[in-house]
Parts: sequence; structure tokens; C-alpha cells
Amino acid sequence: MIIRNSLSALGVLCLLPSAAKAQGASAASGAGALPADLSVWGMFAQADWVVKLVMIGLIAASIVTWSVLIAKHLELSRQRKDAETFRDRLSAARSLSDIEAGDASRPMVLEAYDEISQSSGSTEDREGLKERLVSRMDRHEARLARKMTQGVTILGTIGATAPFVGLFGTVWGIMNSFIGIAEEQTTNLAVVAPGIAEALLATGLGLVAAIPAVVIYNHFARAIAAHRAIVADSAAALLRIVSRDLSRGTLPTARGA
Repeated sequence: MIIRNSLSALGVLCLLPSAAKAQGASAASGAGALPADLSVWGMFAQADWVVKLVMIGLIAASIVTWSVLIAKHLELSRQRKDAETFRDRLSAARSLSDIEAGDASRPMVLEAYDEISQSSGSTEDREGLKERLVSRMDRHEARLARKMTQGVTILGTIGATAPFVGLFGTVWGIMNSFIGIAEEQTTNLAVVAPGIAEALLATGLGLVAAIPAVVIYNHFARAIAAHRAIVADSAAALLRIVSRDLSRGTLPTARGA
């Protein structure tokens, strides 16, 4: 009996190294199944084609956002400086004849001359002429505002939709992870990790595209509102000039008259 028990114990001890080796090989096999590259580029390369399209779209949206920032900032800065100079010169003018030749060809001044010309230069209906001029100035300001907002509205669209596009990529990546779990009948990290990683990457890119777009859109909204205020001041200065000429009876019927 003692000899039999000793032989059994010796057999168990002999089997232990083989079991340990088998377990180590299994662990090594599981570790080797993990993706070799878990960098951002590696996750993108290993992602499903739908998630790749989502990521490419978000990267393109981010490029558009920064392009609009540079182009629109330069445009609005130049226009605002010019509008401030024009407003100051109009405020200093005493009559339409005092307006400089360069300023007399501006759309706002041309609108005033056009309305005066269509009114046949009559000074009897002063209030009617003033109301028509106010209407023209309002329409001019509205047209200018529409022109200034060109290219800015796309920032609002990107800021509103990019998180949801990223969320779509997230849902798709997680769905692929669950499909992998069902097919492999295992919750091994090698099966779950790639889909979760690409899902989180899609979410991150959505935020990278959306957050700057919202901030830049709000910045331009304030800049355009300030520019519109300058245009409104210029229109008010022009209406005061016309009102003075009406009171003096020196209102010209055409530009240069």
C-alpha cells in the first residue's frame, strides 16, 4: 500500500510540469492573438470599413473647421477695419456732397442715391423718403449679414452632427465586438479589445471635430454681430446726412450733383 501511494504521488509530480507547460502555451497563444499594433493608426487600420468611413468623415470635418477659421478670420478682420473707417468718415461728413469720392461708390451710399433718384428729388414728402431709405438700409444690412455668414453655418452643422456620427461609429464597433464574442464563444480580451478600441477612437474623433467647431462658430457669431452693429452705425450716420440735406433743401438728385 505504501509503495502504491508513493508511485501515485510520483506520477502526479511528473504530470505537473507538463500541465504547467500546456497552461503557459495556452496563455501565450491567447496573448499572441492580441492585435500587434494598438496605436491610433493601428486601430484605424484594423477597424471595420464602416468605422473607417466614419473616422475619415470626422477627420475631413475637422480639416474644414480649421480652414474656415483661418479664411473667415482674415476676411472679417479686413472687412471690419474697412467698415470702421467708413463709419468714421460718414460721421464726420455734414452733407452728401462732403462724402469722399471713394465712399460715394459704396453700395450703401449708392442705395441712398438710388432711392433719392427714384423719388424724383422731391423734398416735400420728407417722412416718406426717410422711411424708404430706412427700409433700403435694413435690406442692405441683411444682405451683408447673409454674405458674412457664408461658410460659418457649416461649423454649426459640424458641431451638431459630429458627436452623433462618432456615436454611430461607437455603436458599430461595439456591435462587432459582441458578434466576435458570439462567434468565438469566448470573452477573451483578444476578441473584445479591438472592437472596443476602434469604437472609443470613433467617439474621440467625433469630439475632436465637434468641440472646436462649436467654439469657432460662437466666436464668429459674436464677430458678425459686432460687424453688423458697425454697419448699422454707418447706416444711421448716412440717414442723418440725408436728413440734414432735406432740412437745408440741398438734397442732390444724383451722385455728384
